[in-house]
Amino acid sequence: MARITQRVADLFRVKANKALDRAEDPREVLDYSYEQQLEMLQKVRRGLADVATSRKRVGLQADQLRQSADKLGDQAQQALAAGREDLAREALTRRTAAASQVDGLEEQQTSLRAEEEKLTVAAERLQQQVDSFRTRKETIKARYTSAEAQTRVTESVSGIGDELGDVGYAVQRAQDKTEQMQARAGALDELIASGALEDATQPAGEDDIHAELERVSADQDVEIELARMKAQLPAGSGTEAARESGAPKDGSGEED
Repeated sequence: MARITQRVADLFRVKANKALDRAEDPREVLDYSYEQQLEMLQKVRRGLADVATSRKRVGLQADQLRQSADKLGDQAQQALAAGREDLAREALTRRTAAASQVDGLEEQQTSLRAEEEKLTVAAERLQQQVDSFRTRKETIKARYTSAEAQTRVTESVSGIGDELGDVGYAVQRAQDKTEQMQARAGALDELIASGALEDATQPAGEDDIHAELERVSADQDVEIELARMKAQLPAGSGTEAARESGAPKDGSGEED
């Protein structure tokens, strides 16, 4: 059960890292790292300032104790000259205690000075690292920005190429369909011309017999119209017309 839980946790961590890798901006990560280093440098400098302040304070205390010890020595000598050996002894005892405190302060001051020197070196090195990191950071950011822009341009050009390819494909399809329609129209014209396919623009059943019947009917219409016009002519004209046509004059049907 513990192994399964660990595997699930590892899988979740891997997916989370992949999601973060897709979402994070390296420039933001670099800026954040630079800010962290600046904060570290500030902490070292504050520590250095605190150590230096402590060293100075210890030095002032040591100076005060030295002055106090010198004064106690003078007072012991004055008390001894006045015949007050007890006061002289007390003054010397206090001077000895003050001198002992001065020695302790001097040791502490020496230790603080050594710590201050270490922090000074550390601050200088850290400052150099921060400066170097800042230069590298800006260089990497510039390269990333350039690569990002180049990638976008490449993707845009690739997209344009794909779109042009689609347009070319559409044009080719339209051209192929146009050629197919032209070929079909030509084939239909040939079939109609050969009689294998009826022309839809002609009436249904249009053939040679039908055309002959139409001509006979037209001739009959002409003869009927001609007879009607003859009947409307004067008598003499009618006789002349009848003679010319070979018809009898008296209408008996016999010739002399």
